[in-house]
Amino acid sequence: MQSDTTKSTDRPVVTRRLDSFFLNLADVASFVGRFFREAAMPPYEFKEIIRQCYEVGFRSLLLISTTGFITGIVFTNQSRPSLSEFGATSWLPSLIAIAIVRALGPLVTALIAAGKVGSSIGAELGSMNVTEQIDAMEVSGTDPFKFLVVSRVLATSFTIPLLTMYTILVGLLGAYINVNQNEQTSFTSFMQEVFGAITYLDIFASITKSIAFGFTIGMVGCYKGYHSSKGTEGVGKAANSAVVTSMFLVFIEELLSLQIIGALRGS
Repeated sequence: MQSDTTKSTDRPVVTRRLDSFFLNLADVASFVGRFFREAAMPPYEFKEIIRQCYEVGFRSLLLISTTGFITGIVFTNQSRPSLSEFGATSWLPSLIAIAIVRALGPLVTALIAAGKVGSSIGAELGSMNVTEQIDAMEVSGTDPFKFLVVSRVLATSFTIPLLTMYTILVGLLGAYINVNQNEQTSFTSFMQEVFGAITYLDIFASITKSIAFGFTIGMVGCYKGYHSSKGTEGVGKAANSAVVTSMFLVFIEELLSLQIIGALRGS
């Protein structure tokens, strides 16, 4: 009788893979819901949030600067031959502004942050989980979820939009240098073309997307690290999984935002 009960409980509802998928989905939903509850309730870890903003933002500036500058130059060089065939190289500043502000700036920043920040958060929380530091924080009376998870997710949500605006500026600077060397366009003319091509909706959409990207990167990194398996191998898996999952979700969010913003722009 007992063996029959055990067999019935071990039997999957649909299939084992689907059961595991929906259980993991419910666990993620519970984790996200707990974040919003903890973020809304005092006490607030302002010092830790500011420290994490410094870790996410300032320590990523060099990599973001280099990547954004190169992106502006490369995109300008790749676009020039196509426009020159139609004698439309004067459209380069407008084309570059639309591409960088609408897509390249937020996407490049999010991908760089997913690789650098997401892996760092996943590895850090994973190592704390392996060495039982999270359990020690609970024993000492500190809420580890609020101190470790909420602070990091808020930091990425606040900082990634700022980094995105910085990436856009650096990318436009790289594009201007390239255009100035080849077409002898002045800085004033270049900026007039840039601001004539973009709208407030473009800037608003970039900031909104960046907030979503930052929230996703922080949440995925914290979830993977917080639920990492024991052992040093679990730390590596948490860091790797945080990067891959964050990048995948960033592309999904980019696709969805493109459809929504396109519908708003069409209306």
